[in-house]
Amino acid sequence: MLDEPLKIAIRANDHRPDIRHDWTVEEILAVHDRPLLELVSAAAALHARYHVVGAVQKASLLSVKTGGCPEDCAYCPQSAHHHEVDLAKTPLMPVDDVLAIAARAKHAGADRFCMGAAWREIRDGAEFDALISMVRGVRDLGMEACVTLGMLRTDQAQRLAEAGLTAYNHNLDTGPDYYAQIISTRSYEDRLLTLQAVRGAGLQMCCGGIIGMGESVPDRAAMLAVLATFDPHPESVPINALVAVPGTPLEGRENIDPLAFVRMIATTRIVLPGSVVRLSAGRSSLSREAQILCMMAGANSLFYGETLLTTPNAEIGEDAALFAALAPIVRAAALLDAD
Repeated sequence: MLDEPLKIAIRANDHRPDIRHDWTVEEILAVHDRPLLELVSAAAALHARYHVVGAVQKASLLSVKTGGCPEDCAYCPQSAHHHEVDLAKTPLMPVDDVLAIAARAKHAGADRFCMGAAWREIRDGAEFDALISMVRGVRDLGMEACVTLGMLRTDQAQRLAEAGLTAYNHNLDTGPDYYAQIISTRSYEDRLLTLQAVRGAGLQMCCGGIIGMGESVPDRAAMLAVLATFDPHPESVPINALVAVPGTPLEGRENIDPLAFVRMIATTRIVLPGSVVRLSAGRSSLSREAQILCMMAGANSLFYGETLLTTPNAEIGEDAALFAALAPIVRAAALLDAD
């Protein structure tokens, strides 16, 4: 069950009375601040209503064009504004190289392959044509395909949809009021317009944010409130913890408290009950037990592989131990009964 595509695991035919599009920040804060065990229990119950418990999708993420991004996102080592970051810039990878890596990811158990390019926006031309070929190739491998390429127009989103793209990732990063503390080169409205283009093309929306950047808990709640206004909700919601990369404006920030991460996962599950909630960047700082608690609270996907774009992720051996812990225990008596 753990390795099956998550589309099989979602209870698509369930009646969904808990899906709301009118959450207020105050209501979300009240959910977030419930006693931890009560919060996790409520999130787990809702998760079981909308998803198959124990089904966890493995996704793989590759940076197909690295560094030199003109945006000034304070958390991102790929920004051209952060001159002290030790990062080698690379051009767009050849299509065949990307598809070879995708094939290896599939062999390792991933059924969703995500590709990221450090662009402010998609520009028509040879590079976009190459991305279209990558999407087609990933789909031909029998995998879901997701890309994160910056801002895009509706006609560009339509081209991606026609190539078979499953989902487009474009995160809000944080709540509207804190956003200007993190990014000045792209407005919140710009992000919302891109998400509208994604929806307009009939693509699945992959949209979440980052916690641990200095924002308040109300800022986190405000981000979830914005996500809940979409109808339908985003199909995929990645929750990232800041990876404080040396040379970025946010270097030196301490890792977020693992239980604060669990609270965010549980609150996300309650506010967005039908969405796939993805454990994303920062997972490598969580213990195996903390990750399992996140899954109990409603996370049902994770990024698999030792690198997420340019930042470290959990090692393959650690993830093997994580999934082994999630699997059923076969006891001697059961084996005897089977004979």
